[in-house]
Amino acid sequence: MFRLSLLKNQNRINEIVFQIILHCLLFFYHISGIQHSIALHDFIYFIIYAIAAWIINYKLFPKLYYKKKYIFFIISVFIIFNFVILMEEVVLEALLFPDNKGYKFRGYFYKLFEFVPLILLIVGAKFGWDYHSKQREIEILKTELKSNELQFLKSQINPHFLFNNLNNLYAFALENSPKTTKIILELSAVLRYVLYECEDDFVLLKNEIEHIKNFIALNELQLEERGSVNFTINVEYEVNTIAPLILMVFIENAFKHSLYSQTTNILIDVNIETTENGYLFFTCKNSFSKQKNMSDLPKGIGLLNVKKRLELIYPNEHSLLITENQNIYCVNLKLRLLNE
Repeated sequence: MFRLSLLKNQNRINEIVFQIILHCLLFFYHISGIQHSIALHDFIYFIIYAIAAWIINYKLFPKLYYKKKYIFFIISVFIIFNFVILMEEVVLEALLFPDNKGYKFRGYFYKLFEFVPLILLIVGAKFGWDYHSKQREIEILKTELKSNELQFLKSQINPHFLFNNLNNLYAFALENSPKTTKIILELSAVLRYVLYECEDDFVLLKNEIEHIKNFIALNELQLEERGSVNFTINVEYEVNTIAPLILMVFIENAFKHSLYSQTTNILIDVNIETTENGYLFFTCKNSFSKQKNMSDLPKGIGLLNVKKRLELIYPNEHSLLITENQNIYCVNLKLRLLNE
């Protein structure tokens, strides 16, 4: 909202400068079409036209036109045009040309044609300015809304991750497992990354991969001898960046579903690779048992969260395919990376 307020203040200043330049150009253009020299009455007439345009732009537009009171707007504009004619023919000519007060009136529509195009140019410029300004405000509001939504989604991930791992830590503590201290150490490393290094919208891919390594090491402590984890990395371009915690959600779900549904033969396979043209390919496979009642497993917010984040951060620049086949749950993600 601060950015929007700053834009409005800057826009007011820019509009004042724009209107001054516009009025100067239109004045000299209008005079050049009538005569080669500039007289006092030329300034006075132009000021009357400018005042009429100002009333339309800054009074009638916001109070009538933009509030869809079109009939009242048209009537008001008609009254202003007639007021301009009245001022010229009755007041100004009597003051400026007292000896020529009987100057022939060349007709109502002739007078309208004399000044209405000039007023319409000023009004049209203001209308275009307002339209352009509103479009910029809409774009800023969309950007701020997107940013706020992303911050909300990121704030959901942290407690979601912490909740799951504290449950695991509690289970090991109840068993007085010697792995408890190692779990605390690994968990602290992961939390340090989540809490302090994920403040930016994008992080270095190599840092994200290092975080994934720590996360997998943390969860392997729970796996023990019940299965195996394969983690393959083929990344050569370390200047690439990625939105933080995108990949981790899929890996977390893989461990959660495999560990919950199986006691043996657990298989988790994670592969990350990048290409020369800036794409990342991520595959995460995990085994699960259909015989296990998975309805008791908490659904969580991770998968829905990451899908929404992908739509916001990588619109039209990612593809996500999730399949289940013969007790294997597979996630295939492709997205375009950014450079540092």
